[in-house]
Amino acid sequence: MASLEEQLELIQSGTSEIVPLADLKKKLAEGRPLRIKLGVDPTAPDLHLGHAVPLRKLRQFQDLGHVVVLIIGDFTARIGDPSGRNTTRPALTAEQIEENAATYIAQANKILNPDLTELRRNSEWLGKMDFADVIKLTANFTVARILERDDFAKRIAEQKPISLHELLYPAAQAMDSVAIEADVELGGTDQLFNLLAGRELMEKRGMAPQVCLTLPLLEGLDGVQKMSKSYGNYIGLTDGADDMFGKAMSIPDELMIKYFTLATPLAPAEIGQIEAGLTDGSRHPNAVKRRLAREIVALYHDAAAAEAAEAAFDLVFKQHEIPEDIPEATVAEVATPGEDGSIYLPALMLACGLASSASEARRLIDGGGVKLDGKPLLKGAYQCQPAALKAAVLQVGKRRFIRLT
Repeated sequence: MASLEEQLELIQSGTSEIVPLADLKKKLAEGRPLRIKLGVDPTAPDLHLGHAVPLRKLRQFQDLGHVVVLIIGDFTARIGDPSGRNTTRPALTAEQIEENAATYIAQANKILNPDLTELRRNSEWLGKMDFADVIKLTANFTVARILERDDFAKRIAEQKPISLHELLYPAAQAMDSVAIEADVELGGTDQLFNLLAGRELMEKRGMAPQVCLTLPLLEGLDGVQKMSKSYGNYIGLTDGADDMFGKAMSIPDELMIKYFTLATPLAPAEIGQIEAGLTDGSRHPNAVKRRLAREIVALYHDAAAAEAAEAAFDLVFKQHEIPEDIPEATVAEVATPGEDGSIYLPALMLACGLASSASEARRLIDGGGVKLDGKPLLKGAYQCQPAALKAAVLQVGKRRFIRLT
C-alpha cells in the first residue's frame, strides 16, 4: 500500500472538500483497507463523464488498496433525492429502476475493477424496516436540521411544495452508511448535507463516523452548464470512439486541466506538468487537447481505438473528407415510403441512430446540421425520394455519418 503522504496526495486531487480531513488522516494511518462508499440511485439508463467523476475517485481508492462499496439505491430511488432540485422528482416504477440499475452497473464497470467492488442494494436493509423502525430512525434528526438544506430553503422561499417523503431521504441515505459501516462516503458538492447526515447517524449509533468527501460538478462541452444530456453538452460513456474523440476536442481550453483531473487516470504530478507547460507556453493547447481526447477514448475503449479516432478526426476536419469506415444502412430496411413514394428523413435518421427522436431530427435539419452527400438540407426538407438516397452519405453534425444503400 502507498505511503500516507502518497495516498493523501491522490485522494485530495480533484476533491472539493474532505470533512474532516483530520479523521481521514487518522483512518489512513491505521494501515487497514478502508470501506469507501458511493450510493447511486438508478434514475437514468445512460451515464456520461459527469457521472464518472465519483467513479474515477472510487477507482483511485481501489488502486490504493481500499474496499469500494457501490450501493445501488433501488429502494431510495422510489423516494427521490431532492439534492440540487427545486421540484419533486417523479417516482420510477420497479421495472424502470431494475433496467436502469443493470445499465448503470455495466457502465460503472468500465471504470471500476468489478473484482474489487462490493455491490450492494439498499433494499437489503431499508426494505426490511417496518414503520416502527422508520420512526426510530427519524427520531435521530430534527425538522429544523433537515430544512437547513439549500434546496428545501429555496422551495420554501418560492412557496413550492415539499413532499413529506422527501424529508426521509437524508435519513435513508444515512442508514446506508450504518448498514455497510462506511469509513468514507463520496458525493457531489450538492450531496454534502446527505453525507453529513450519515456521519451524524453513525455517531449516534456509537460507530466511528464516516469522512465526507465531495467532488466538483463537471461542466459540459459548452463550458457553462454542468454536463447533462438535457443540455446536449455531454460525452457519454457508451459513445463511439470517433464521436467521443470529436466531442473531447470541443472542450474549452480553460477546462482542459479540470477534465484531466476529473476524467482521466493521469497522476496529479503529470497533470501538474501539463498545466505548467500550458502556462509557460512550452505545450501547445491543441496538442494537449489531443492528449486529453486520447486519454478519454482509451479509458472507455482502448489505445488503438483512440489512435484510430484521432486519425478519423483529422480526415474529417483537416482534409474535409468522409471517413472510409462508416456504418451502412439499407433504406428499404429502415424506412417505409409514404403514399407519394417519398422517405420521411426524420424517421430515417431515427432508425439509423443519427437522432434520438423525430423531433430532434427535424430541429437538426432546420438548423442546417444535416447534409446529404455534403450538401446541407434546407429548412423543412423532411421528405426525399428513394433514388436520391441511393449510395448517398447522410451526415449529421461534424462527426456522424452513415452510408445509405
